[in-house]
Amino acid sequence: MNKKITVVGGGAAGMMAAIRAAELGASVTLLEPNERLGKKLNITGKGRCNVTNNAGLEELLANVPKNGKFLYSAFSRFDGRDAMAFFEKLGVPLKTERGNRVFPVSDSAFDISAALERRLKALRVSIVRDRAVELDIAGGVVTGVKGEKGEYPAGAVILATGGVSYPATGSTGEGHRMAAEAGHTVTPLQGSLVPLKEQGHDCARMQGLSLRNVRLTVFENEKKIYTDFGEMLFTHFGVSGPLVLSASAHMRRFDKKKYRLEIDLKPALDEPTLDKRLLSDFEKHANSDFCNALDELLPQKLIPAVVERSGIDPRRKVHDITREQRRDLLLQLKHFSVEIAGLRPVTDAIVTSGGVKVGEIDPKTMESKRVRGLYFAGELIDVDAYTGGFNLQIAWATGRAAGEAAAEQGETA
Repeated sequence: MNKKITVVGGGAAGMMAAIRAAELGASVTLLEPNERLGKKLNITGKGRCNVTNNAGLEELLANVPKNGKFLYSAFSRFDGRDAMAFFEKLGVPLKTERGNRVFPVSDSAFDISAALERRLKALRVSIVRDRAVELDIAGGVVTGVKGEKGEYPAGAVILATGGVSYPATGSTGEGHRMAAEAGHTVTPLQGSLVPLKEQGHDCARMQGLSLRNVRLTVFENEKKIYTDFGEMLFTHFGVSGPLVLSASAHMRRFDKKKYRLEIDLKPALDEPTLDKRLLSDFEKHANSDFCNALDELLPQKLIPAVVERSGIDPRRKVHDITREQRRDLLLQLKHFSVEIAGLRPVTDAIVTSGGVKVGEIDPKTMESKRVRGLYFAGELIDVDAYTGGFNLQIAWATGRAAGEAAAEQGETA
């Protein structure tokens, strides 16, 4: 008889696990309470879906700051290029952009979720709209899943319920609760790839201002730990946007460390070139008040904060500004500083950091070391990566490993 496998969660990892198990001949039931599969997948990459990163094993591991070694086996069997080949075979043409980020040519996340759904249907995976509430475990072996609407006996169960970020998509932490009830340790959950709260009110005054082509550097106790170039946004609570989300993954120890961001507002100009630019602007506005002389250099919302921080009287005539004062202004433009008070709540995060302890999971098979026949996949596990398609690659690789192992090792039902 076919092995009966129940997959809990119809996101990226769950769909991949169900597909792989069904390809190997298992009879698969996929439980998902949402009307749509891949609800969170459809909003990734601003709706474009950064499917994976066009990278091999070493590069993938280098982009997983937390428990990367655990993924060695899964990534070595299914890396970013394997994921690309998988989706192109499903009929989704892909393209590689800056930073080796991979997107559908159509720029539509729905093409990815639709391709996965077509494959599930072709493999006759039974998709049931139900929310799992409890694992059935007897004598250290999983025997099925209880849902709100029914019971699903199985020889193997794959938990792929996601983290606790974006709760509106159904990531409510139920999987962590069920894992804990099965005897697993769940490490503290916090946001990663999450907006940052400022200490002070400068960002709030610039709310809604988006900066492009700036360089952002993160300092931990005044030691430089990360730098990148791109786009960011000032908000009512602090800062957000792609640069900030990536930076947040490096800021994990607010209990013990102080963090500060430094923004180079003019990274294309070195200091001597920027000084020439300032001189040229100042000549044009020689008889203006200082606060009215920066319109060509900076966005309107940024000017009051830069003027204030430069220490130059806003009403001082430009022709009276000294070389030292111009130097202070230049330093503000190249090193605009934001003290960070902490992370926004995990519900605002793109991914969850923390989860089922990796030491309690077999890294080759994703099977629980505590309960036979129970497997984990995706964000539920205590691994998380930087932005760039790496978190979805974790979902594909762990989902595939779990589906494969469950189909090959799961007991016949």
